[in-house]
Amino acid sequence: MAVRIVWGITGSGDRIAEVFEVMHELAGHKELEITSVLSKAAVKVVNWYKLKEKLDSISKKVFIEEDANTPFIVGPLQIGEFDCLLVAPATANTVAKVVNGIADTIITNAISQTNKTNTPIYMLPVDQHKGTTTTILPGGKKLNLTMRDVDVDNSDKLKTMHGIITLAHPGDIKTALNKHLQ
Repeated sequence: MAVRIVWGITGSGDRIAEVFEVMHELAGHKELEITSVLSKAAVKVVNWYKLKEKLDSISKKVFIEEDANTPFIVGPLQIGEFDCLLVAPATANTVAKVVNGIADTIITNAISQTNKTNTPIYMLPVDQHKGTTTTILPGGKKLNLTMRDVDVDNSDKLKTMHGIITLAHPGDIKTALNKHLQ
């Protein structure tokens, strides 16, 4: 039987290309079925980075946020129709909402409601370390970003939350999902 996951994509450009590469590689496993859920901001970023075609090749289904509960992915997550929820990359905004109990987008609502069950939740926050990081823009140009203390603090809080497994790097997605594929 296939391992079914929900891949939540937020509006982060940072690490998006790396995450897509990992997910594309994992999608080659015939026993893995990926349903993607994009926030409204993610749609813009996926299009800006020209990743729509790759997303379609990775995913069995692609859902785009209309509101916090539409399309309805929370119920199937809660009743075990999926083996896990992966949110990667997760913006500072998404992480801040999760650690403060705000569930007003399809991604934050899915995290909030799934966290009330035993379904594993994996998140890859982009703002995990103080200092400067270099991200790659569409077209390959590099941009240096300085992490805000509040965003790093929220990522640290996320690491302590019950039911959420925080991933450090895009490559950690493979390790997390391989647990379900064995």
